[in-house]
Amino acid sequence: MIVAAVTAVLATVVSFLVFLNAVPQPMRVAEPLVSVPAVESEEFQHLQSVVLGSSGNAGSRIEILENGEEIYPAKLEAIESATRSITFETYEYWGEEIGGAFAEALAGAAERGVSVHAIFDYVGSVQAGRDKFDRMEEAGVNVVRWRQPSWYQLSRFNYRTHRKLLVVDGMVGFTGGANVADPWKGNPDEGGYRDNHYRLEGPVVAHLQNAFMQNWLNARNELLHTTEYFPLLEEVGDLSIKVVNSSPREGTHRVRLMLLLAIAGARDSIRLATPYFYPDDMIMDALLDARERGVSVDILLPSAEHYSTAVREASKNRWGKLLEANVRIHEYQPSKYHAKLYIVDDYWISIGSSNLDNRSFRLNDETNAVIMNRELAATLVAQFERDLEQTETYDLEKWGERPWTRRLVGWLTMTVGWHL
Repeated sequence: MIVAAVTAVLATVVSFLVFLNAVPQPMRVAEPLVSVPAVESEEFQHLQSVVLGSSGNAGSRIEILENGEEIYPAKLEAIESATRSITFETYEYWGEEIGGAFAEALAGAAERGVSVHAIFDYVGSVQAGRDKFDRMEEAGVNVVRWRQPSWYQLSRFNYRTHRKLLVVDGMVGFTGGANVADPWKGNPDEGGYRDNHYRLEGPVVAHLQNAFMQNWLNARNELLHTTEYFPLLEEVGDLSIKVVNSSPREGTHRVRLMLLLAIAGARDSIRLATPYFYPDDMIMDALLDARERGVSVDILLPSAEHYSTAVREASKNRWGKLLEANVRIHEYQPSKYHAKLYIVDDYWISIGSSNLDNRSFRLNDETNAVIMNRELAATLVAQFERDLEQTETYDLEKWGERPWTRRLVGWLTMTVGWHL
């Protein structure tokens, strides 16, 4: 009887924890956004600043890094040049070539006296060999395995950090879509993932640093606040950049709100590039409303062979209304498409870590940057158009011809749509 009672209590506790973990916090915005000013207007800039909690940081500059062949050398060079501090956060981390190179670089920095703090998502780094973490820790790197399983935080295990951050000496920052793993090495012609990352300088870097500090404080109850991490930063460019952080802990789902505002403020065009497309109904309805206003909508996704079949079919089951409204859906062919890029009216830009899915909007820690600048937008639109040249467009006829088996897989996967 005692054993049975204890078993029942434990089963109840575990069930309760699983329930808390499985059901995300409710959306904070549940009604359509109407009468939103155009993204180019001062009214929109004011509204965005107030609603998202900060204004842009003037005086910054940005360098676009395309694919692993540009991304990893730039980040490793920055790590090797560090003299005071390095903060590093990533979701996926593994692979002998890329994972090993970063382990050695971070360890080498710590050995020469640089203060190094690194956060690796546990799920995203589970494939990494223990030897890499041993190497870093023995060298003096302060390592956190984010949300490592433990009985007292099972209810938070599903809340991952999906951020990709590197800040060196508090003065140079990197963010974007690329993880730190071998599939990203090289370029699409060689089988490497198609992705973007960005090197930033100027006042915006302090806000990227603050995004890292939020999670370091949460993990270690330690606030890294000295000038090693937050030096005074001079203006070095002409871009105003807003950093938007989103986390399930604070519950406001800022990245989702950021995108809802931009879609509602679109007047001419919306370009969305993402490796995972499973947004909630409100985002879908916002895209349909944009089409009703005459806004062109292009969505750039991976092709079938570079996408989880179950998630892809769940997503595809919901494409009918979009295709009927002449939303253009393009599938990138050469390799896995992993860039995250949102451009509205050739002016408003969002770059960073978030995908267009419920997981990014509700369950992950994400960091995006918003820039409103026509010159940068023109450069990124040209890149988007180059990628479109290597896509196949998915049309309504093809959607209607899907076999029932694929539709069934999609419907089954949609039962856990909160987590896609």
